[in-house]
Amino acid sequence: MGITDTQNSTHLAAHLCDLRAQHQMTLALLAQKSGISRATLSRIENAEVSPTAETLGRLATVYALPISRLLAPMEQVFQPVISRADQTVWHDPRNGFQRRSVSPPSGPLAVELIEGTFEPHQEITYTAPAIPGQEHHVYVLSGQIEISIEGKVHAMQAGDCLRYVLFGETVFRTGNTACTYVIALK
Repeated sequence: MGITDTQNSTHLAAHLCDLRAQHQMTLALLAQKSGISRATLSRIENAEVSPTAETLGRLATVYALPISRLLAPMEQVFQPVISRADQTVWHDPRNGFQRRSVSPPSGPLAVELIEGTFEPHQEITYTAPAIPGQEHHVYVLSGQIEISIEGKVHAMQAGDCLRYVLFGETVFRTGNTACTYVIALK
């Protein structure tokens, strides 16, 4: 049985608060470094609101961690197989986005698979990568999506694969159709 959204929110809030403390940052300093208001950060850490995908991207950049490590407290100890029902799912209703951690969670293993599902007419901008120079492979399962990597736009549809090493801004944008894709990060 999976974890509920309320449990996810509470665990994520506590983990983000712990991360800030580990990095010896005040809310004001984290706000300055991330470009996220102090009030919003406080509400996230108090589990009053859930962060958007863009907010998680900014926090991942400040901490130099992949987003999956921000969501790590929601995941269990390593097991080689994880059923779909037990995979961690995180929702960003504001951006019509759902993120599913497909790979069994593991600290020592490098590659991870993430399934992303976007509703039509949505856009998410990640202003900087969490880990500059990280290799990404995006494989579109259904629908269409436009992915802009450091200003270069790639229009993709079901069956297309985009491979890149990321150093700058990324924009994911859907048009008239929803899109589901898998991204492999190494």
